[in-house]
Amino acid sequence: MTLYTNKASNIRKTWLLMSVFFGVVIAVGWVFSQVYGNPGILYIAVIFSVTMNVVSYWYSDKIVLKMHKARPVELKSHPELFRVLENLTIASGLPMPRFYLIDDPAPNAFATGRNPERAVVAVTSGLLNILDRSELEGVLAHELSHIGNRDMLVSTVAVVLVGFVAILSDMFMRSLFWGSMFGGRGRSRGNGGGIMILVGIVLSILAPIIASLIHLAISRKREFLADASGALLTRYPDGLASALKKISSYSRPMQTASNATAHLFLENPFGTDRNSGKKTPWIVRIFSTHPPISERIMALGQLTV
Repeated sequence: MTLYTNKASNIRKTWLLMSVFFGVVIAVGWVFSQVYGNPGILYIAVIFSVTMNVVSYWYSDKIVLKMHKARPVELKSHPELFRVLENLTIASGLPMPRFYLIDDPAPNAFATGRNPERAVVAVTSGLLNILDRSELEGVLAHELSHIGNRDMLVSTVAVVLVGFVAILSDMFMRSLFWGSMFGGRGRSRGNGGGIMILVGIVLSILAPIIASLIHLAISRKREFLADASGALLTRYPDGLASALKKISSYSRPMQTASNATAHLFLENPFGTDRNSGKKTPWIVRIFSTHPPISERIMALGQLTV
């Protein structure tokens, strides 16, 4: 498989997942509107979810940098690091992102920012301590690929949809609870109304789980896409593969690891897969923000420049 076909395949899979995601949201919205007989509540849920996530998206760089206690990298203190990043940004055609360092022994990196002009790339001190130049180029190319592929925007759309489904489900369950407490009878007790309410209850339980699983699947596909795009940028897949192999040997979590930002990082900040050489159980895979490192290394090894 070539770098180009691998990248195209990952893009198609991501948009297929996004289409399924939109389908789930539309189905949930339609069922709940039928149960309530009033679409107004849907608009409230949409507005609240979108507003909450747009604010997070707009200030994402400041929020994440603050959470992980990142500080700006000085050119005079890390000239080689700056040169590597600058060369990659020139090759990619992207603006030079702001560069930050996180004082943490766990090797990791992330990129964020609402657009390429306001992008941020951050690396940990642990990453700089264990990687050589070609490996560092592979990691930075991966992070620049997230910026170039607009992954922050894709992630924000996915989070908005997850939030919408979760809010709607919560409102539905609360309305049923308070309605039963105060003797509310809802819009219909006929067979049709009863069936729709039953469907609504099932959806209110399952829909948030399904939505979250689709979001996680999208996150994993974007990691594969960034790996392929980064390898395309450096023309040296072995650099990133070697970096991932070194990172996999460090299984301790980052000191500032957070579920809210885990999907942004090069690898899971809570610690890498410790079942080296073993197949990751499917239940662990579907709830992971990242694909197993072994699979990413294997995929990179199958690419041809």
